[in-house]
Amino acid sequence: MSQISTLMNNIVATDAQLQQIAEKVNNGIRLTPEDGLYLFEYAPLGWLGALANQVREQKHGHRTYFNRNFHIEPTNVCVFSCKFCSYSRLYNKREEGWELSLDQMLDIVKKYDGQPVTEVHIVGGVHPKMDMYFFMELTKAIRAHRPDLHIKGFTAVELDYMFRKAKVSVEEGMRLMNEAGLQSLPGGGAEIFDQSVREQICADKVDGDGWLRIHKAAHQLGMHSNATMLYGHVESYAHRIDHMEQLRQLQDETKGFNTFIPLKFRNHDNEMSHVKETTLIEDMKVYAVARLYMDNFPHIKAYWPMLGRHNAQLSLSFGVNDIDGTIDDSTKIYSMAGSEEQSPSMTTEELVALIHQAGRVAVERDTLYKEVKVFERSTAPVPDASLN
Repeated sequence: MSQISTLMNNIVATDAQLQQIAEKVNNGIRLTPEDGLYLFEYAPLGWLGALANQVREQKHGHRTYFNRNFHIEPTNVCVFSCKFCSYSRLYNKREEGWELSLDQMLDIVKKYDGQPVTEVHIVGGVHPKMDMYFFMELTKAIRAHRPDLHIKGFTAVELDYMFRKAKVSVEEGMRLMNEAGLQSLPGGGAEIFDQSVREQICADKVDGDGWLRIHKAAHQLGMHSNATMLYGHVESYAHRIDHMEQLRQLQDETKGFNTFIPLKFRNHDNEMSHVKETTLIEDMKVYAVARLYMDNFPHIKAYWPMLGRHNAQLSLSFGVNDIDGTIDDSTKIYSMAGSEEQSPSMTTEELVALIHQAGRVAVERDTLYKEVKVFERSTAPVPDASLN
């Protein structure tokens, strides 16, 4: 019997409901919301991690994915005032923020000419003068300049505002953006779908139903997207499970989500600075429960600029099989919120070393998880300095 099996058997013998949940997982039976809630409330972390790792290895073995990407953040000026946000500046204080022109953003893309990046990730604040047609011009220009670069851009919050301002339906707006070069959507803006929670943390932006509708419309066009959940603020375990359940149901219908990304609330320099951040134990619990509950999501991602590279490395033992990309110090969203990574950038070599040190196989992917290159583990020790 393996060490993991022994650990699980020793623990579940004391809790019949956990044993039933483990049997469901082992037999490929979907967990119920009640099961998910029970895991959050009662499952010991070691047992939970072992079970999540078992599922992760059944799906992916030791393969752990990353991509070579960079971000463009057009602006941090925003019409919305989410209480958890440390990044944005209201329009009447826009002098405190930044606003990039189309030429400036295209110059960022050109900086990577000749480099083997596969994705540009475009996301930022909701600026009242950067409308749908402005961003359609941007995506067309990027596609014309570098057709091989996958454009993943614009949260449902940004798109909802663009579509309403342009007076087009969600479906028509998504079609126009897709035809202009937008290829997939990031998962941002989901936060927690429950409206009572949104009233407390982000009352003035698109609601959960609106977020889901935009992603559904993208999926119906053949586009893929990611999904996120902002955890560790005012939500309950039940709110987390409800959020995951709504995503799981849409995935049953469309099969358009690539990955689920839990995002840790950071409390630096925002209106929720009084809310204590979650512990590392709670962080790992979220990843493990997500891997067990989100059975129709191929991948679970730990976004290392938010979690920190060493904690992201730890998450690879709690169900995670993707740690995002090289980033190249091109995002400020979490550094401004007080994350450990104040200059988020890792070379391919550093990402590979981080994955190998966790005993996994590093796999470079593209946005849609097509494998670009497999980096087999070396028997030689990897120097710790590569992670500094």
